[in-house]
Amino acid sequence: MIEVKVLGTGCANCKATQKLIEKVCSDNAIPISIEKIEDTAQIMSYGIMSTPGVVVDGKIAHAGGIPDAKTVLSWFKSQCCPTDNDCC
Repeated sequence: MIEVKVLGTGCANCKATQKLIEKVCSDNAIPISIEKIEDTAQIMSYGIMSTPGVVVDGKIAHAGGIPDAKTVLSWFKSQCCPTDNDCC
């Protein structure tokens, strides 16, 4: 299972980013565990200065603004299909 953290204080962009990640993963049968982090100190501990931030398996994948679906899918391609990056 891929661990995803959405970092943000609860603004509309952060909520939209979380919903987009959930939809992309659901549509592509990518198993994730998603956590929303709203604590400012925790967010800053990742070095994220612009929200929403997204951390995938401990690595910063995105910061600032709502990503598009293609970008979200690219974060998971290597995890969901390690031998064929066209599978999902």
